[in-house]
Amino acid sequence: MDYKPIINSDGRSSYGVANPGYLRAADGPPAMFTPPAPDSRGPSAPPASMFDNMPGYEGTVAGGGGGFLPPPMPTQPSPQPKPGPEQPQWNIPSISETTAREAFALWAKSKCCYSSAPAKDGVITNMEAFNTYRYRLETFIESRLTEWSHEPYNGQPVDAYAQHPPGPWDIPATAPSYFTDGKQIIKVPYTSSMKSCHVCIGMGRAPCKDCAGAGNKVCWVCNGAGFRHGNDRCSHCFGRGRENCHSCQGQGSKQCPTCQGKQQLLVYINLIIKWTNNSDDYVVEQSSGLQLDNLSKVSGKEVFRDSQYLLYPVMGFPDPAVVNAAQRLINEHQGKFSQTSRILQQRQTIELIPVTKVTYSWKGKMHIYFVYGNEFKVDADNYPAQCCCTVM
Repeated sequence: MDYKPIINSDGRSSYGVANPGYLRAADGPPAMFTPPAPDSRGPSAPPASMFDNMPGYEGTVAGGGGGFLPPPMPTQPSPQPKPGPEQPQWNIPSISETTAREAFALWAKSKCCYSSAPAKDGVITNMEAFNTYRYRLETFIESRLTEWSHEPYNGQPVDAYAQHPPGPWDIPATAPSYFTDGKQIIKVPYTSSMKSCHVCIGMGRAPCKDCAGAGNKVCWVCNGAGFRHGNDRCSHCFGRGRENCHSCQGQGSKQCPTCQGKQQLLVYINLIIKWTNNSDDYVVEQSSGLQLDNLSKVSGKEVFRDSQYLLYPVMGFPDPAVVNAAQRLINEHQGKFSQTSRILQQRQTIELIPVTKVTYSWKGKMHIYFVYGNEFKVDADNYPAQCCCTVM
């Protein structure tokens, strides 16, 4: 058989030979030769203007310039916070020398390269307790936003404009327990409509990205030449230089993943409700020398708790730093979160965190360590018997 050059549409010959045995593109719709730009997945949503005329939701849908929706102004005065009870002076009980020594020994044992000798043989010469308070404010809020959503149309009810949809804050939802994060998505009634798929333009199929809609690709064995060695015709593509695209079976297009071939979408508005617990801590500076970062990892003894819809700062607490922190944080939370969300509950607590500074003598030198928190954590940055371990 005579091999003839393949003539391209521009009149130039290409490598390879015409092969009457080459499998043409699989039967089906014509290959699509105008795919989207490289790496483009097309529009991910219907145009935002689709909801511009939805009563009560004009311009509020996320993705079209919308975002978190501020709650409506209350028609009745909000309940006012009530002052909490005044708190008496609290003192942290000192831990015993035995407890301090045992905590130190356990800490040294947990370090693979530390000798236990200082913890066992060191002589405690002084123990000093420090009052350290941690004030915590929690504000539990509910936020609402709207966004478009869609799904393949399979005959679902279409109710847009049947009647006025309820407002975003008029739709009932069940909140989780106070101070527990949660999320709920609700389809807004009377916003569902049927639209042609915006990804495939209602065709039900989208160009194959692997072959750019051509249905075939350059043969990877001969790199499109049609020959492998000299005049040996490529046995993979039968000398054609191209092979059917396996991803689309040579059709050049695949079922649209958005409408799943249905050509139509049910488009509606989703209401996304989020419940979030926002927490801020303030730890009173103490002169023990222990870094405040250590205290964030331990618990203390709770000496005060107050939970209300809106809080009033603590009054009469012995440490003025706690009173000032409560005033500042409560003002910040109520001013910040009431603008975009609905405050459901606030809670303030005060913990007493025990911190004991231990001074001990070992080999004629003085050293210190700290025992802190209900967990009796230990901090000893300058432990005198450290060694370097070498793994052979």
